Amino acid sequence: MDATTADADVQLREIITSLYFLLTQTHSYNPSTTPAAMSSELRTLLQALVSLSQTSRRLPTKIPLDLVEYVEKKRNPDVYKRELVETVMKGNQMQKGRSQAFGELRDVLGREMMGGIPEMREEVRGVLEACGSKVEV
Repeated sequence: MDATTADADVQLREIITSLYFLLTQTHSYNPSTTPAAMSSELRTLLQALVSLSQTSRRLPTKIPLDLVEYVEKKRNPDVYKRELVETVMKGNQMQKGRSQAFGELRDVLGREMMGGIPEMREEVRGVLEACGSKVEV
């Protein structure tokens, strides 16, 4: 059965809690009670770490095949990440440019249709407004 990130989150919280308890016990050390309490808390921490390790093995891991090939060629995964980010940014810029160009085409086409077919002026105005046009109609 696959584990979920929620399971790992709960176990991480248990580990953090154990570490916090150990920190507070160390800070307020009492020779008569602290060693036993710390020993108990260390056992709890160790169990939580083992549990997290087992859970992490069952988490579904999806590594892109091209990343595996990249690393197998002894290339730095950080370079892969940087190249991927640059590619995504270029794609986003291109998509933004296309979107702006289509918006401008919509506006020009709307103006021309309103001027060329006056009886459809209100319908065209409604379409332009619905599409978010900033054309003065």
